[in-house]
Amino acid sequence: MSFLHQALVFLAAAVVAVPLFKRLGLGSVLGYLAAGAVIGPWGAKLITDVEHILHVSELGVVLLLFVIGLELQPSRLWELRRSVFGMGGAQVLVTGALLAGVGLALGLTPGAAIIAGFGLSLSSTAFALQLLAERNQLTTGYGRLAFGILLFQDLAVIPLLALLPLLGDGGTASTEPGWLTGLKVAGVLVGVVLAGRYLMRPVFRAVASFHSQELFTATALLVVVGTASLVSAVGLSMALGAFLAGVLLAESEYRHELEADIEPFKGLLLGLFFIAVGMSVSLGLIVEKPVLVGGLVLGLVALKGAVLYGLGRFGLKQDEPALSLGVVISQGGEFAFVLFALAVSFRVMDRALADLLVVVVGLSMATTPLLYAAHERWVRPRFQKKAEAREYDVAPEEDNPVIIAGFGRVGQVVGRLLRVKRVGFTAIDASPEHIDFMKRFGSRIFYGDASRLDLLRAARADKAKVFVLAIDDIEASLRTARTVKEHFPHLVIFARARNRVHAYRLLDLGIQNVMRETFAGSLEMAGDVLQSLGQTFSESHRAMERLREHDERMLRETARFHGDEQKLMEMAARARKELERLFEQDEAEQKKSA
Repeated sequence: MSFLHQALVFLAAAVVAVPLFKRLGLGSVLGYLAAGAVIGPWGAKLITDVEHILHVSELGVVLLLFVIGLELQPSRLWELRRSVFGMGGAQVLVTGALLAGVGLALGLTPGAAIIAGFGLSLSSTAFALQLLAERNQLTTGYGRLAFGILLFQDLAVIPLLALLPLLGDGGTASTEPGWLTGLKVAGVLVGVVLAGRYLMRPVFRAVASFHSQELFTATALLVVVGTASLVSAVGLSMALGAFLAGVLLAESEYRHELEADIEPFKGLLLGLFFIAVGMSVSLGLIVEKPVLVGGLVLGLVALKGAVLYGLGRFGLKQDEPALSLGVVISQGGEFAFVLFALAVSFRVMDRALADLLVVVVGLSMATTPLLYAAHERWVRPRFQKKAEAREYDVAPEEDNPVIIAGFGRVGQVVGRLLRVKRVGFTAIDASPEHIDFMKRFGSRIFYGDASRLDLLRAARADKAKVFVLAIDDIEASLRTARTVKEHFPHLVIFARARNRVHAYRLLDLGIQNVMRETFAGSLEMAGDVLQSLGQTFSESHRAMERLREHDERMLRETARFHGDEQKLMEMAARARKELERLFEQDEAEQKKSA
Protein backbone atom coordinates (compact mmCIF):
# COMPACT_ATOMS: atom_id res chain seq x y z
CA MET A 1 0.00 0.00 0.00
CA SER A 2 1.36 3.43 -0.95
CA PHE A 3 2.11 6.13 1.59
CA LEU A 4 -0.87 8.16 0.35
CA HIS A 5 -3.28 5.27 0.84
CA GLN A 6 -1.85 4.55 4.31
CA ALA A 7 -2.31 8.18 5.27
CA LEU A 8 -5.89 8.02 3.99
CA VAL A 9 -6.61 4.94 6.13
CA PHE A 10 -5.10 6.48 9.28
CA LEU A 11 -6.90 9.79 8.89
CA ALA A 12 -10.25 8.14 8.12
CA ALA A 13 -9.94 5.79 11.12
CA ALA A 14 -9.07 8.67 13.45
CA VAL A 15 -11.84 10.96 12.16
CA VAL A 16 -14.44 8.22 12.71
CA ALA A 17 -13.25 6.67 15.97
CA VAL A 18 -12.06 9.65 18.03
CA PRO A 19 -15.28 11.76 17.90
CA LEU A 20 -17.32 8.62 18.64
CA PHE A 21 -15.32 7.71 21.74
CA LYS A 22 -15.22 11.31 22.95
CA ARG A 23 -18.99 11.50 22.55
CA LEU A 24 -19.23 8.36 24.71
CA GLY A 25 -17.04 10.04 27.32
CA LEU A 26 -14.15 7.59 26.88
CA GLY A 27 -11.59 10.07 25.57
CA SER A 28 -9.58 10.34 22.38
CA VAL A 29 -6.82 7.92 23.43
CA LEU A 30 -9.12 4.91 23.59
CA GLY A 31 -10.58 5.99 20.25
CA TYR A 32 -7.13 5.88 18.64
CA LEU A 33 -6.49 2.45 20.18
CA ALA A 34 -9.77 1.08 18.85
CA ALA A 35 -9.06 2.54 15.41
CA GLY A 36 -5.68 0.81 15.37
CA ALA A 37 -7.17 -2.53 16.38
CA VAL A 38 -9.76 -2.30 13.57
CA ILE A 39 -7.37 -1.39 10.71
CA GLY A 40 -4.39 -3.45 11.95
CA PRO A 41 -3.21 -6.98 11.15
CA TRP A 42 -5.64 -8.51 13.66
CA GLY A 43 -8.62 -6.57 12.30
CA ALA A 44 -9.36 -5.57 8.71
CA LYS A 45 -5.64 -5.92 7.78
CA LEU A 46 -5.62 -2.59 5.98
CA ILE A 47 -2.18 -1.84 7.50
CA THR A 48 0.22 -4.66 8.41
CA ASP A 49 3.66 -3.08 8.90
CA VAL A 50 3.07 -2.28 12.57
CA GLU A 51 6.70 -2.12 13.65
CA HIS A 52 7.57 0.52 11.04
CA ILE A 53 4.53 2.64 11.92
CA LEU A 54 5.31 2.37 15.64
CA HIS A 55 8.89 3.45 15.03
CA VAL A 56 7.88 6.52 13.01
CA SER A 57 5.10 7.51 15.38
CA GLU A 58 7.46 7.55 18.38
CA LEU A 59 8.32 11.04 17.18
CA GLY A 60 4.96 12.08 18.66
CA VAL A 61 6.19 11.07 22.12
CA VAL A 62 9.41 13.00 21.45
CA LEU A 63 7.48 16.17 20.56
CA LEU A 64 5.22 15.72 23.58
CA LEU A 65 8.20 15.65 25.93
CA PHE A 66 9.68 18.72 24.21
CA VAL A 67 6.46 20.70 24.78
CA ILE A 68 6.32 19.51 28.39
CA GLY A 69 9.91 20.65 28.82
CA LEU A 70 9.05 24.09 27.41
CA GLU A 71 6.45 24.49 30.14
CA LEU A 72 8.81 23.43 32.91
CA GLN A 73 11.41 26.04 33.77
CA PRO A 74 14.64 24.80 35.41
CA SER A 75 13.73 26.49 38.69
CA ARG A 76 10.43 24.61 38.74
CA LEU A 77 12.20 21.37 37.75
CA TRP A 78 14.36 21.75 40.86
CA GLU A 79 11.19 22.14 42.89
CA LEU A 80 10.02 18.76 41.54
CA ARG A 81 13.15 16.90 42.68
CA ARG A 82 11.24 15.23 45.51
CA SER A 83 8.57 13.83 43.20
CA VAL A 84 11.08 12.87 40.48
CA PHE A 85 13.79 11.12 42.49
CA GLY A 86 11.92 10.40 45.71
CA MET A 87 8.49 9.26 44.59
CA GLY A 88 9.61 8.18 41.11
CA GLY A 89 12.47 6.10 42.46
CA ALA A 90 10.26 4.50 45.10
CA GLN A 91 7.57 3.63 42.52
CA VAL A 92 9.99 1.94 40.11
CA LEU A 93 11.86 0.03 42.83
CA VAL A 94 8.78 -1.18 44.76
CA THR A 95 6.66 -2.03 41.71
CA GLY A 96 9.56 -3.61 39.84
CA ALA A 97 10.59 -5.75 42.81
CA LEU A 98 7.01 -6.95 43.40
CA LEU A 99 6.45 -7.80 39.73
CA ALA A 100 9.82 -9.52 39.47
CA GLY A 101 8.87 -11.60 42.52
CA VAL A 102 5.61 -12.60 40.81
CA GLY A 103 7.60 -13.57 37.72
CA LEU A 104 9.92 -15.80 39.75
CA ALA A 105 6.91 -17.41 41.43
CA LEU A 106 5.47 -18.18 37.99
CA GLY A 107 8.66 -19.96 36.94
CA LEU A 108 10.56 -17.31 34.98
CA THR A 109 14.35 -17.22 35.01
CA PRO A 110 15.88 -14.51 37.21
CA GLY A 111 16.96 -12.43 34.23
CA ALA A 112 13.56 -12.63 32.54
CA ALA A 113 11.78 -11.90 35.82
CA ILE A 114 13.89 -8.77 36.45
CA ILE A 115 13.40 -7.33 32.95
CA ALA A 116 9.70 -8.24 32.89
CA GLY A 117 9.11 -6.79 36.36
CA PHE A 118 10.93 -3.51 35.90
CA GLY A 119 9.76 -3.19 32.29
CA LEU A 120 6.14 -3.48 33.44
CA SER A 121 6.77 -1.00 36.28
CA LEU A 122 7.15 1.74 33.65
CA SER A 123 4.03 3.67 32.66
CA SER A 124 3.03 5.37 29.42
CA THR A 125 4.16 8.98 29.38
CA ALA A 126 2.15 9.64 26.21
CA PHE A 127 -1.09 8.15 27.53
CA ALA A 128 -0.94 9.69 30.98
CA LEU A 129 0.09 13.21 29.94
CA GLN A 130 -2.42 13.28 27.08
CA LEU A 131 -5.17 12.21 29.47
CA LEU A 132 -4.19 14.85 32.03
CA ALA A 133 -3.84 17.56 29.39
CA GLU A 134 -7.30 16.83 27.94
CA ARG A 135 -8.82 17.38 31.38
CA ASN A 136 -6.59 20.32 32.42
CA GLN A 137 -5.16 18.31 35.31
CA LEU A 138 -1.42 18.75 34.64
CA THR A 139 -1.08 21.63 37.12
CA THR A 140 -2.85 19.87 39.99
CA GLY A 141 -0.92 18.30 42.82
CA TYR A 142 -1.36 14.74 41.57
CA GLY A 143 -0.73 15.85 37.97
CA ARG A 144 2.67 17.23 38.94
CA LEU A 145 3.44 14.16 41.00
CA ALA A 146 2.47 11.93 38.06
CA PHE A 147 4.77 13.94 35.81
CA GLY A 148 7.66 13.60 38.25
CA ILE A 149 7.21 9.82 38.45
CA LEU A 150 6.95 9.52 34.65
CA LEU A 151 10.12 11.56 34.25
CA PHE A 152 12.03 9.25 36.58
CA GLN A 153 10.70 6.25 34.66
CA ASP A 154 12.17 7.69 31.46
CA LEU A 155 15.49 7.98 33.27
CA ALA A 156 15.16 4.41 34.60
CA VAL A 157 15.10 3.05 31.04
CA ILE A 158 18.83 3.82 30.74
CA PRO A 159 20.11 1.40 33.45
CA LEU A 160 17.60 -1.23 32.33
CA LEU A 161 18.97 -1.13 28.78
CA ALA A 162 22.52 -1.27 30.18
CA LEU A 163 21.55 -4.32 32.27
CA LEU A 164 20.42 -6.43 29.29
CA PRO A 165 23.90 -7.51 28.08
CA LEU A 166 24.81 -8.60 31.61
CA LEU A 167 21.66 -10.75 31.99
CA GLY A 168 21.81 -12.33 28.52
CA ASP A 169 23.99 -15.16 27.19
CA GLY A 170 25.34 -13.48 24.06
CA GLY A 171 23.29 -12.34 21.12
CA THR A 172 23.92 -8.80 20.00
CA ALA A 173 25.76 -7.61 23.09
CA SER A 174 28.13 -4.69 22.61
CA THR A 175 31.89 -5.10 23.19
CA GLU A 176 32.39 -1.40 23.98
CA PRO A 177 33.86 -0.74 27.47
CA GLY A 178 31.39 0.67 29.98
CA TRP A 179 33.61 3.66 30.82
CA LEU A 180 33.69 4.68 27.17
CA THR A 181 29.90 4.51 26.92
CA GLY A 182 29.55 6.62 30.07
CA LEU A 183 32.00 9.16 28.70
CA LYS A 184 30.00 9.45 25.47
CA VAL A 185 26.75 9.91 27.39
CA ALA A 186 28.25 12.61 29.62
CA GLY A 187 29.75 14.41 26.60
CA VAL A 188 26.48 14.45 24.69
CA LEU A 189 24.48 15.70 27.69
CA VAL A 190 26.98 18.48 28.39
CA GLY A 191 26.95 19.41 24.70
CA VAL A 192 23.14 19.59 24.65
CA VAL A 193 23.09 21.78 27.77
CA LEU A 194 25.72 24.18 26.41
CA ALA A 195 24.05 24.39 23.00
CA GLY A 196 20.64 24.98 24.55
CA ARG A 197 21.94 27.74 26.79
CA TYR A 198 24.30 29.60 24.44
CA LEU A 199 23.48 28.62 20.86
CA MET A 200 19.72 28.19 20.49
CA ARG A 201 18.66 31.76 21.27
CA PRO A 202 20.99 33.34 18.66
CA VAL A 203 19.80 30.75 16.12
CA PHE A 204 16.12 31.47 16.73
CA ARG A 205 16.82 35.20 16.80
CA ALA A 206 18.44 34.99 13.36
CA VAL A 207 15.63 32.83 11.97
CA ALA A 208 12.93 35.12 13.39
CA SER A 209 14.54 38.13 11.67
CA PHE A 210 13.49 36.65 8.30
CA HIS A 211 9.81 36.83 9.37
CA SER A 212 9.08 33.44 7.78
CA GLN A 213 6.69 31.29 9.77
CA GLU A 214 7.60 28.19 7.76
CA LEU A 215 11.32 28.68 8.40
CA PHE A 216 10.76 29.16 12.13
CA THR A 217 8.66 25.97 12.29
CA ALA A 218 11.27 24.00 10.33
CA THR A 219 14.00 25.23 12.69
CA ALA A 220 11.95 24.23 15.74
CA LEU A 221 11.45 20.71 14.34
CA LEU A 222 15.14 20.50 13.46
CA VAL A 223 16.13 21.34 17.03
CA VAL A 224 13.78 18.73 18.52
CA VAL A 225 14.57 15.91 16.11
CA GLY A 226 18.29 16.72 16.06
CA THR A 227 18.58 16.72 19.86
CA ALA A 228 16.56 13.50 20.15
CA SER A 229 18.69 11.77 17.51
CA LEU A 230 21.94 12.90 19.11
CA VAL A 231 20.90 11.66 22.54
CA SER A 232 19.55 8.41 21.07
CA ALA A 233 22.89 7.75 19.36
CA VAL A 234 24.55 7.17 22.77
CA GLY A 235 21.81 4.87 24.02
CA LEU A 236 19.59 7.35 25.86
CA SER A 237 15.86 7.84 25.32
CA MET A 238 14.93 10.16 22.44
CA ALA A 239 12.09 11.49 24.57
CA LEU A 240 14.55 12.34 27.34
CA GLY A 241 16.71 14.32 24.91
CA ALA A 242 13.72 16.25 23.62
CA PHE A 243 12.59 16.98 27.17
CA LEU A 244 16.03 18.34 28.02
CA ALA A 245 15.97 20.60 24.95
CA GLY A 246 12.55 21.89 25.99
CA VAL A 247 13.68 22.65 29.54
CA LEU A 248 16.69 24.58 28.24
CA LEU A 249 14.39 26.75 26.09
CA ALA A 250 11.72 27.17 28.78
CA GLU A 251 13.02 30.59 29.80
CA SER A 252 13.50 31.75 26.22
CA GLU A 253 11.42 34.57 24.76
CA TYR A 254 10.56 32.17 21.92
CA ARG A 255 8.89 29.64 24.20
CA HIS A 256 5.27 30.36 23.27
CA GLU A 257 6.02 30.52 19.55
CA LEU A 258 7.87 27.18 19.70
CA GLU A 259 5.00 25.55 21.57
CA ALA A 260 2.46 26.88 19.07
CA ASP A 261 4.53 25.65 16.10
CA ILE A 262 5.16 22.17 17.51
CA GLU A 263 1.62 21.55 18.80
CA PRO A 264 -0.03 20.45 15.48
CA PHE A 265 2.77 17.97 14.68
CA LYS A 266 2.71 16.64 18.23
CA GLY A 267 -1.04 16.03 18.12
CA LEU A 268 -1.00 14.19 14.79
CA LEU A 269 2.02 12.02 15.58
CA LEU A 270 0.74 11.17 19.06
CA GLY A 271 -2.52 10.04 17.48
CA LEU A 272 -0.52 7.90 15.05
CA PHE A 273 1.42 6.43 17.97
CA PHE A 274 -1.76 5.43 19.79
CA ILE A 275 -3.13 3.88 16.59
CA ALA A 276 0.11 1.90 16.17
CA VAL A 277 -0.18 0.62 19.75
CA GLY A 278 -3.71 -0.54 18.99
CA MET A 279 -2.45 -2.30 15.87
CA SER A 280 0.31 -4.08 17.83
CA VAL A 281 -2.09 -5.77 20.25
CA SER A 282 -2.31 -9.45 19.22
CA LEU A 283 -6.02 -10.20 19.17
CA GLY A 284 -5.16 -13.82 18.25
CA LEU A 285 -3.29 -14.32 21.51
CA ILE A 286 -6.20 -12.78 23.41
CA VAL A 287 -8.62 -15.24 21.77
CA GLU A 288 -6.25 -18.14 22.39
CA LYS A 289 -5.53 -17.40 26.07
CA PRO A 290 -8.25 -14.99 27.29
CA VAL A 291 -8.08 -15.97 30.98
CA LEU A 292 -4.29 -15.70 31.22
CA VAL A 293 -4.17 -12.38 29.36
CA GLY A 294 -7.10 -10.90 31.28
CA GLY A 295 -5.65 -12.00 34.62
CA LEU A 296 -2.24 -10.52 33.85
CA VAL A 297 -3.74 -7.20 32.74
CA LEU A 298 -5.94 -6.89 35.81
CA GLY A 299 -3.10 -7.97 38.08
CA LEU A 300 -0.69 -5.44 36.57
CA VAL A 301 -3.15 -2.54 36.79
CA ALA A 302 -4.24 -3.48 40.33
CA LEU A 303 -0.70 -3.88 41.68
CA LYS A 304 0.62 -0.65 40.11
CA GLY A 305 -2.51 1.22 41.18
CA ALA A 306 -2.10 0.04 44.77
CA VAL A 307 1.57 1.07 44.94
CA LEU A 308 0.82 4.46 43.39
CA TYR A 309 -2.11 5.04 45.72
CA GLY A 310 0.15 4.37 48.71
CA LEU A 311 2.80 6.78 47.42
CA GLY A 312 0.17 9.37 46.57
CA ARG A 313 -1.43 9.09 49.99
CA PHE A 314 1.98 9.63 51.58
CA GLY A 315 2.92 12.58 49.35
CA LEU A 316 -0.43 14.32 48.83
CA LYS A 317 -2.04 13.54 52.20
CA GLN A 318 -5.47 13.19 50.52
CA ASP A 319 -7.43 10.18 49.28
CA GLU A 320 -8.98 11.53 46.09
CA PRO A 321 -5.76 12.86 44.45
CA ALA A 322 -3.97 9.65 45.48
CA LEU A 323 -6.69 7.58 43.77
CA SER A 324 -6.41 9.77 40.67
CA LEU A 325 -2.65 9.18 40.62
CA GLY A 326 -3.17 5.42 40.93
CA VAL A 327 -5.60 5.41 38.01
CA VAL A 328 -3.80 7.69 35.58
CA ILE A 329 -0.41 5.89 35.50
CA SER A 330 -1.43 2.33 36.34
CA GLN A 331 -0.85 1.09 32.77
CA GLY A 332 2.26 -0.31 31.11
CA GLY A 333 4.47 2.00 29.07
CA GLU A 334 5.65 2.38 25.48
CA PHE A 335 9.29 1.83 26.46
CA ALA A 336 8.36 -1.73 27.45
CA PHE A 337 7.94 -2.53 23.73
CA VAL A 338 11.56 -1.54 23.09
CA LEU A 339 12.86 -3.21 26.25
CA PHE A 340 11.16 -6.56 25.60
CA ALA A 341 12.24 -6.62 21.94
CA LEU A 342 15.87 -6.07 22.97
CA ALA A 343 15.49 -8.67 25.73
CA VAL A 344 14.68 -11.24 23.04
CA SER A 345 17.71 -10.24 20.96
CA PHE A 346 19.95 -10.53 24.04
CA ARG A 347 18.31 -13.91 24.86
CA VAL A 348 17.09 -12.72 28.24
CA MET A 349 13.54 -13.90 27.49
CA ASP A 350 11.99 -15.97 24.72
CA ARG A 351 9.77 -14.62 21.94
CA ALA A 352 6.54 -16.14 23.29
CA LEU A 353 6.93 -14.40 26.66
CA ALA A 354 7.77 -11.07 24.98
CA ASP A 355 4.67 -11.30 22.76
CA LEU A 356 2.50 -12.03 25.78
CA LEU A 357 3.91 -9.07 27.72
CA VAL A 358 3.41 -6.74 24.75
CA VAL A 359 -0.27 -7.72 24.62
CA VAL A 360 -0.59 -7.14 28.38
CA VAL A 361 1.01 -3.69 28.10
CA GLY A 362 -1.20 -2.74 25.16
CA LEU A 363 -4.41 -3.83 26.87
CA SER A 364 -3.38 -2.14 30.13
CA MET A 365 -3.16 1.13 28.17
CA ALA A 366 -6.70 0.56 26.96
CA THR A 367 -7.92 0.20 30.55
CA THR A 368 -6.67 3.64 31.62
CA PRO A 369 -9.24 5.82 29.79
CA LEU A 370 -12.02 3.49 30.96
CA LEU A 371 -10.85 3.54 34.57
CA TYR A 372 -10.32 7.29 34.50
CA ALA A 373 -13.80 7.90 33.05
CA ALA A 374 -15.32 5.69 35.77
CA HIS A 375 -13.26 7.51 38.41
CA GLU A 376 -14.44 10.91 37.14
CA ARG A 377 -18.08 9.82 37.07
CA TRP A 378 -18.50 7.77 40.24
CA VAL A 379 -15.49 8.20 42.54
CA ARG A 380 -14.51 11.87 42.30
CA PRO A 381 -18.08 13.19 43.03
CA ARG A 382 -17.95 11.37 46.36
CA PHE A 383 -15.17 13.68 47.46
CA GLN A 384 -17.25 16.85 47.41
CA LYS A 385 -15.24 18.61 50.04
CA LYS A 386 -12.09 19.61 48.20
CA ALA A 387 -8.97 20.44 50.10
CA GLU A 388 -7.58 23.86 49.41
CA ALA A 389 -5.06 23.88 46.61
CA ARG A 390 -1.43 23.88 47.65
CA GLU A 391 0.83 26.76 46.82
CA TYR A 392 2.58 24.92 43.98
CA ASP A 393 -0.63 23.67 42.34
CA VAL A 394 -0.85 26.78 40.18
CA ALA A 395 2.24 28.36 38.67
CA PRO A 396 1.85 32.16 39.10
CA GLU A 397 3.87 32.93 35.97
CA GLU A 398 1.47 30.83 33.91
CA ASP A 399 -1.68 32.53 35.18
CA ASN A 400 -0.95 36.19 34.48
CA PRO A 401 -4.19 38.22 34.47
CA VAL A 402 -3.01 40.52 31.66
CA ILE A 403 -1.67 39.82 28.17
CA ILE A 404 -0.02 42.70 26.30
CA ALA A 405 0.15 42.18 22.52
CA GLY A 406 2.73 44.58 21.12
CA PHE A 407 5.39 45.89 23.50
CA GLY A 408 6.27 49.14 21.74
CA ARG A 409 5.60 52.70 22.87
CA VAL A 410 2.11 52.03 24.22
CA GLY A 411 2.63 48.50 25.53
CA GLN A 412 5.72 49.51 27.49
CA VAL A 413 3.90 52.26 29.35
CA VAL A 414 1.12 49.86 30.33
CA GLY A 415 3.69 47.24 31.33
CA ARG A 416 5.69 49.66 33.48
CA LEU A 417 2.63 50.63 35.49
CA LEU A 418 1.51 47.00 35.90
CA ARG A 419 4.99 45.99 37.04
CA VAL A 420 5.12 48.77 39.63
CA LYS A 421 1.69 47.69 40.91
CA ARG A 422 2.91 44.05 40.99
CA VAL A 423 0.35 42.86 38.44
CA GLY A 424 1.66 39.95 36.38
CA PHE A 425 1.48 40.21 32.61
CA THR A 426 2.62 38.27 29.54
CA ALA A 427 4.09 40.48 26.80
CA ILE A 428 4.18 39.30 23.17
CA ASP A 429 5.90 41.07 20.30
CA ALA A 430 6.62 40.04 16.69
CA SER A 431 9.94 41.89 16.32
CA PRO A 432 13.04 39.90 17.37
CA GLU A 433 15.16 43.07 17.18
CA HIS A 434 12.83 44.89 19.55
CA ILE A 435 12.85 41.92 21.94
CA ASP A 436 16.66 41.89 22.03
CA PHE A 437 16.73 45.63 22.72
CA MET A 438 14.21 45.41 25.56
CA LYS A 439 16.02 42.46 27.17
CA ARG A 440 19.02 44.73 27.81
CA PHE A 441 16.81 46.74 30.15
CA GLY A 442 15.50 43.72 32.03
CA SER A 443 12.15 43.33 30.25
CA ARG A 444 10.99 39.79 29.50
CA ILE A 445 9.04 39.51 26.26
CA PHE A 446 7.95 36.49 24.22
CA TYR A 447 8.34 36.35 20.47
CA GLY A 448 5.32 35.55 18.32
CA ASP A 449 2.39 36.66 16.20
CA ALA A 450 -0.40 37.44 18.68
CA SER A 451 -3.07 36.92 16.00
CA ARG A 452 -2.40 33.16 16.02
CA LEU A 453 -4.92 31.19 18.04
CA ASP A 454 -2.45 28.44 18.97
CA LEU A 455 0.04 31.00 20.29
CA LEU A 456 -2.63 32.73 22.38
CA ARG A 457 -3.55 29.37 23.88
CA ALA A 458 0.10 28.69 24.63
CA ALA A 459 0.26 32.10 26.33
CA ARG A 460 -2.68 31.04 28.56
CA ALA A 461 -5.17 33.54 27.19
CA ASP A 462 -7.95 31.33 28.55
CA LYS A 463 -6.68 32.05 32.09
CA ALA A 464 -6.18 35.82 31.64
CA LYS A 465 -8.72 38.57 32.39
CA VAL A 466 -7.54 41.56 30.34
CA PHE A 467 -6.05 41.78 26.84
CA VAL A 468 -4.12 44.94 25.93
CA LEU A 469 -4.00 45.29 22.14
CA ALA A 470 -1.08 47.64 21.52
CA ILE A 471 0.17 46.33 18.16
CA ASP A 472 1.55 49.07 15.89
CA ASP A 473 0.55 47.51 12.55
CA ILE A 474 -3.14 48.18 11.86
CA GLU A 475 -3.92 44.99 9.91
CA ALA A 476 -2.09 42.81 12.46
CA SER A 477 -3.99 44.61 15.22
CA LEU A 478 -7.33 43.87 13.56
CA ARG A 479 -6.44 40.20 12.95
CA THR A 480 -5.55 39.81 16.60
CA ALA A 481 -8.73 41.56 17.72
CA ARG A 482 -10.88 39.19 15.63
CA THR A 483 -9.12 36.11 17.04
CA VAL A 484 -9.43 37.26 20.65
CA LYS A 485 -13.10 38.29 20.29
CA GLU A 486 -14.02 34.97 18.67
CA HIS A 487 -12.10 32.51 20.83
CA PHE A 488 -11.65 34.34 24.16
CA PRO A 489 -14.86 36.36 24.62
CA HIS A 490 -14.31 36.57 28.38
CA LEU A 491 -11.30 38.86 27.94
CA VAL A 492 -11.77 42.60 28.45
CA ILE A 493 -9.94 44.22 25.53
CA PHE A 494 -8.23 47.61 25.71
CA ALA A 495 -7.15 48.49 22.18
CA ARG A 496 -4.72 51.11 20.91
CA ALA A 497 -5.80 52.80 17.66
CA ARG A 498 -3.25 54.43 15.39
CA ASN A 499 -5.81 56.88 14.00
CA ARG A 500 -9.53 57.51 13.65
CA VAL A 501 -10.00 54.99 10.81
CA HIS A 502 -8.28 52.32 12.89
CA ALA A 503 -10.60 53.19 15.78
CA TYR A 504 -13.64 52.84 13.49
CA ARG A 505 -12.57 49.33 12.45
CA LEU A 506 -11.97 48.27 16.04
CA LEU A 507 -15.40 49.55 17.05
CA ASP A 508 -16.89 47.55 14.18
CA LEU A 509 -15.48 44.42 15.83
CA GLY A 510 -17.34 45.22 19.05
CA ILE A 511 -14.35 46.52 21.03
CA GLN A 512 -15.54 49.27 23.35
CA ASN A 513 -12.32 50.34 25.07
CA VAL A 514 -10.53 52.03 22.16
CA MET A 515 -7.79 54.60 22.85
CA ARG A 516 -6.36 56.68 20.01
CA GLU A 517 -2.66 57.03 20.68
CA THR A 518 -2.28 60.61 19.39
CA PHE A 519 -5.56 62.01 20.71
CA ALA A 520 -4.76 61.98 24.43
CA GLY A 521 -1.29 63.46 23.96
CA SER A 522 -2.58 66.12 21.58
CA LEU A 523 -5.32 67.06 24.04
CA GLU A 524 -2.78 67.46 26.85
CA MET A 525 -0.66 69.70 24.62
CA ALA A 526 -3.69 71.86 23.71
CA GLY A 527 -4.41 72.34 27.41
CA ASP A 528 -0.82 73.47 28.04
CA VAL A 529 -1.12 75.92 25.13
CA LEU A 530 -4.25 77.46 26.65
CA GLN A 531 -2.53 77.86 30.01
CA SER A 532 0.46 79.52 28.36
CA LEU A 533 -1.97 82.04 26.85
CA GLY A 534 -3.23 83.06 30.29
CA GLN A 535 -6.10 80.68 31.06
CA THR A 536 -6.21 79.05 34.47
CA PHE A 537 -5.68 75.33 34.96
CA SER A 538 -9.36 74.74 35.73
CA GLU A 539 -10.44 76.65 32.60
CA SER A 540 -8.07 74.72 30.32
CA HIS A 541 -8.97 71.41 32.01
CA ARG A 542 -12.70 72.06 31.54
CA ALA A 543 -12.14 72.84 27.86
CA MET A 544 -10.11 69.64 27.44
CA GLU A 545 -12.82 67.50 29.08
CA ARG A 546 -15.55 69.13 26.97
CA LEU A 547 -13.61 68.36 23.78
CA ARG A 548 -12.81 64.83 24.94
CA GLU A 549 -16.45 63.98 25.70
CA HIS A 550 -17.66 65.53 22.47
CA ASP A 551 -15.09 63.75 20.32
CA GLU A 552 -15.65 60.34 21.93
CA ARG A 553 -19.40 60.67 21.39
CA MET A 554 -18.93 61.69 17.75
CA LEU A 555 -16.50 58.83 17.19
CA ARG A 556 -19.17 56.29 18.10
CA GLU A 557 -21.92 58.09 16.19
CA THR A 558 -19.89 58.29 12.99
CA ALA A 559 -18.45 54.76 13.25
CA ARG A 560 -21.30 53.19 11.28
CA PHE A 561 -20.83 55.69 8.44
CA HIS A 562 -17.03 55.55 8.15
CA GLY A 563 -17.31 54.09 4.65
CA ASP A 564 -19.47 57.00 3.44
CA GLU A 565 -17.21 60.03 2.94
CA GLN A 566 -20.05 62.43 2.07
CA LYS A 567 -21.98 61.48 5.20
CA LEU A 568 -18.87 61.90 7.34
CA MET A 569 -18.27 65.40 5.96
CA GLU A 570 -21.85 66.42 6.78
CA MET A 571 -21.59 65.01 10.31
CA ALA A 572 -18.20 66.67 10.85
CA ALA A 573 -19.66 70.07 9.87
CA ARG A 574 -22.56 69.61 12.30
CA ALA A 575 -20.15 68.48 15.01
CA ARG A 576 -18.03 71.64 14.65
CA LYS A 577 -21.10 73.86 15.01
CA GLU A 578 -22.30 71.88 18.00
CA LEU A 579 -18.89 72.13 19.67
CA GLU A 580 -18.83 75.90 19.08
CA ARG A 581 -22.25 76.22 20.75
CA LEU A 582 -21.00 74.20 23.72
CA PHE A 583 -18.02 76.50 24.24
CA GLU A 584 -20.22 79.59 23.78
CA GLN A 585 -22.50 78.26 26.52
CA ASP A 586 -19.47 77.69 28.78
CA GLU A 587 -18.27 81.26 28.24
CA ALA A 588 -21.73 82.64 28.97
CA GLU A 589 -21.93 80.68 32.23
CA GLN A 590 -18.47 81.86 33.27
CA LYS A 591 -19.45 85.53 32.67
CA LYS A 592 -22.61 85.10 34.77
CA SER A 593 -20.70 83.52 37.63
CA ALA A 594 -18.09 86.29 37.43
